Amino acid sequence: MAEFDYVAVVATPEKTLDVRARLCVGLEAAGIMGSEALLLSEGGSIKAAEARFQLPDHAGPGAIRSSLEKMLGANGDICVMPLENRKKRLLICDMDSTIIGQECLDELADYAGLKAEISAITERAMRGELNFEEALTGRVNMLSGLGLEALQQCYDERITLNDGARALVKTMEANGAATLLVSGGFTFFTSRVGEAAGFGSHFGNTLIDDGENLTGAVGMPILGREAKLERLEQAAQDAGLVAADALAMGDGANDLAMIEAAGLGIAFEAKPIVAEKADAAINHTGLFSALYFQGYKESEFAE
Repeated sequence: MAEFDYVAVVATPEKTLDVRARLCVGLEAAGIMGSEALLLSEGGSIKAAEARFQLPDHAGPGAIRSSLEKMLGANGDICVMPLENRKKRLLICDMDSTIIGQECLDELADYAGLKAEISAITERAMRGELNFEEALTGRVNMLSGLGLEALQQCYDERITLNDGARALVKTMEANGAATLLVSGGFTFFTSRVGEAAGFGSHFGNTLIDDGENLTGAVGMPILGREAKLERLEQAAQDAGLVAADALAMGDGANDLAMIEAAGLGIAFEAKPIVAEKADAAINHTGLFSALYFQGYKESEFAE
């Protein structure tokens, strides 16, 4: 019998679904017969299972993923990846709408009465329709004169970690992974979110102020799409790793370079331009599935 070289993971919030049986049927539909599924979850809010198999000559990972998507329906998340180097030793995550459920700049704009206008620009930038750096500086300029007290108020009143954020970071850290939070947002928020989620380091852009109010300027150089990729490459080099050892996750166009470069790139509730090119997508089951995809069982979660 050929040695297994690939694994498929399915995760769903549907507690009544026989996820193991559905996984095996989906693999059979892709021409992979006789696979056995192992349950990874243990009674939590998500049901997850994996099955290992020999990648057939007639179907690549994308075709197998499509077969599983048809079998699972619209209420689950799927990952098909090599077994080799499955558990990643570097985690690099976007912050806004990935580790947290909000876009910090949009929420901050609400304190200036400009949320609708700024949110519309944010949406277009995350879809890749606008130059990221120009969109960022333009939005920040609109906040000129906003009092600094609004930043802490925004963090306290609006910003929340997404489900599974601490479990993801702390579990990977407990298993020896370096963890980085990288954001096109701002260090005022990355420092606080990074600490709350347990990241080892954080990087973001800087809001310039005059001691009392925002000036409407951003510190240079701006951390954008290419800078996120550079952070991945530098962190890997510092740890004696390569990009294939990394899990990168985000939702917007400025995350795409690091997602494509990583050994496992995950689109989290992402814009279409990102979801199309990522190795896997999470849309239904929260950040816990980034652990299930790597083969962690629920009993192994650190939080």
